[in-house]
Amino acid sequence: MEKEFNIIITGVGGQGLITLLRVLAGAAFLQGFDVKTSELHGLSQREGSVQAHIRFGKQIFSPLIGKEKADLILGLEACEVLRVIDFLGKKTPLLINKKFIPYLKGPSEKEVFEKINKISGKIHFVDASRICQEKFGQEVLATVFLLGSAISKRLLPLKPTFVLKAIKKIVPKKFFDANKKALKLGQKYG
Repeated sequence: MEKEFNIIITGVGGQGLITLLRVLAGAAFLQGFDVKTSELHGLSQREGSVQAHIRFGKQIFSPLIGKEKADLILGLEACEVLRVIDFLGKKTPLLINKKFIPYLKGPSEKEVFEKINKISGKIHFVDASRICQEKFGQEVLATVFLLGSAISKRLLPLKPTFVLKAIKKIVPKKFFDANKKALKLGQKYG
């Protein structure tokens, strides 16, 4: 890995974004990286906009990612991806859950996906929410499913063993098996 790796996670409250941030930070730390994180959120408990920055590498001084400096954008909800396009570099891949939550007087689902498709040629759409609802009966597992997909697509420099160790440390014991299965399924679909 180069000097540092910068990830923007964007979504809405209730999707498990902060847990995903903690898992990524834990996995990076276990892998021996210096890690800094930051969360920016509105009404995160009820579909309010949530954004998190995570930076890891040999030595990290600031938790915030500068414009055009993201190495990966994880979009847990499609509309929210449009809020972080300033962080895209020329080679930044986007991994986006196909989840769409309509907003009052906001763009339609078709308009949102058309705008996203114009942003970059390195977009990976994954129907994580639908798959997790069908397979596990829990849409919230879509975050870990996306993480598995990112690993299998080689979009981030974290090893699956460290990610699984971080999940085991962070999620309550009673939810570990479901998260482990979601991670593995995401790797398979990736």
